[in-house]
Amino acid sequence: MRVMALLWPSNIVNKVVEDLLKYGIVQRGFLGITIRGVDATLIKEKELEVETGVYVDSVGQNSAAKEAGIKEGDVIVEIDGKKVNTTSELQEVVASHRPGDKLEVKVNRKGKEVVSQVVLRNREGETNFLDKARTTIFNNLGAQFEDLDKKTAKKLNIDGGVKVSKLFAGKLKRNTAIKEGFIITKIDGRVIKSVDDLETALKDKKGGVLIEGVYEDLPGTHYYALGL
Repeated sequence: MRVMALLWPSNIVNKVVEDLLKYGIVQRGFLGITIRGVDATLIKEKELEVETGVYVDSVGQNSAAKEAGIKEGDVIVEIDGKKVNTTSELQEVVASHRPGDKLEVKVNRKGKEVVSQVVLRNREGETNFLDKARTTIFNNLGAQFEDLDKKTAKKLNIDGGVKVSKLFAGKLKRNTAIKEGFIITKIDGRVIKSVDDLETALKDKKGGVLIEGVYEDLPGTHYYALGL
């Protein structure tokens, strides 16, 4: 049987080990963008004025990149003082940093060079380090959450809530019909206005849980039950 090893740069390996020893989990920083490498096809399709770099396909709503003013269609050519020609080069630089770290990002925007200061966020869209207990709870559920923005809350006529921004393997996907975009407003009748509220409501919780909430594009209140 052939075994393939994944080789990481030594600086990232050292960071991972340090994070695990110090925090119990890896503290990874995120830009909050989807990307692809610049090639001849993309240059022609998007009429780009650069020959190398990393193209920004989309920018997350609650992301470090959006906060810094990075836009869809930008081409990242340099980050943290390092030239980037491929997606892997960009990802390597970001992976060597933690939430809260500040990086200078240089992009080509329609032929003009724009420099932004980006403060990396964790996968929950916050600049602080992840808490191991919170991470364990949310990993068990199999979801990423973010505080509902005020504009959407006003539109839905609710005081606030927590949006399910992404689902992956876990109890929510396995045991309920919850879809990405669902906005949690209550847990067992307890009002939920923030990710902190959600963590508090679920911490040390055992047995059945009733989740109440709404969808932005579907009428009515929706209920989901699962066991923890």
